[in-house]
Amino acid sequence: QVQLVESGGGLVQPGGSLRLSCAASVSTFRIYLMGWYRQAPGKQRELVATITVTGSTNYEDSVKGRFTVSRDNVENTVTLQMNSLKPEDTAIYYCNARYSIAGVNYWGHGTQVTVAS
Repeated sequence: QVQLVESGGGLVQPGGSLRLSCAASVSTFRIYLMGWYRQAPGKQRELVATITVTGSTNYEDSVKGRFTVSRDNVENTVTLQMNSLKPEDTAIYYCNARYSIAGVNYWGHGTQVTVAS
């Protein structure tokens, strides 16, 4: 079992930045894949960014060059730095962890990000 707790969401103007953090209840050295998903009203949950235990990253096309995912296997955290935010980035952002590629998904409760002027 992994418990994930997100923090750092909020309201920001277009063009602004936010930093999301996710703290895991276990050592993240054992977790193969961690990352972030988001769900906007009326839409399906979608991948935003993932990072493997060795540091390989994957990003959804619309966030490439604006968002950066990182993890700290000493502090057991995964972070999403979001720059140049757009209104279409508005969503609930969920932290995700998997022990293997085909493993069980563990989810946080989500944190709201709203981009509006």
